[in-house]
Amino acid sequence: MSLFSALIDDAGLFPPTSLHMDEALSRHKRDQARNNPLLTQRFLCPTSRLDGLRRESFLPRRIGLIVDTPDLPPFEDLPVDLVEVRLPPDMPVAELARKMTDRLPPGVRLFVEVPARKGNADVPEGVGLKVRCGGETAEAFPPVEHLAAFIRFCADHDIPFKATAGLHHAIRHFDPSLGVDRHGFLNLLLAVCEAAEHRDPAPMLRTTDVGHLVRMAESVSPETAEHARRLLVSYGSCNTSAPLEDLRTLGLIEEEV
Repeated sequence: MSLFSALIDDAGLFPPTSLHMDEALSRHKRDQARNNPLLTQRFLCPTSRLDGLRRESFLPRRIGLIVDTPDLPPFEDLPVDLVEVRLPPDMPVAELARKMTDRLPPGVRLFVEVPARKGNADVPEGVGLKVRCGGETAEAFPPVEHLAAFIRFCADHDIPFKATAGLHHAIRHFDPSLGVDRHGFLNLLLAVCEAAEHRDPAPMLRTTDVGHLVRMAESVSPETAEHARRLLVSYGSCNTSAPLEDLRTLGLIEEEV
């Protein structure tokens, strides 16, 4: 597996893009036709909007459900391959996983969203975690130390995870509108590579040295890339073209023909 293969889920329905269902599906249909290998071709949809999805004429080939309803609605008629749910306060991951996995069809993976700090030691086998890397307020962006601790925990316990929110561009940068440093998806990916090789991921999360990040990406061995991508399954992006443009600008992927 390439370091960037099947990295980006389509989160077009979510802020800040917040496309209407028909707009999001039209864009996804175009992406699906182009079949760029960096895109997972997975369409992320809140459970509260499943009825709206069903009313459309086009159906994505892969769907990830984001649980935002009190109960998990039926979805056996849809090509769902994963379900993401936020961990309620004071509930262990294992308890939520027991409640959820009994209701999931075979082959559907569960990812539990936890705060970006040291992970939970009770993650059952076959269950992944999810980490939020930003949002619409400065407080939604986890400090480097918290995100690094989460990555180290997943690497040490061989727990796959997904990332979401805030990862709009490849390189860490300051956002003056929020007064916060935004995490870069390339920083995140290379931090996972560092953790896979038993090194501290924090320096890679923190750096804004573009040349250093590009050199590190180019030097990742196939074995480390494979290990890192078993850990970091994918991340959700509300914009599916900006990450590709960033990687082309950095010279890490080729221009589309």
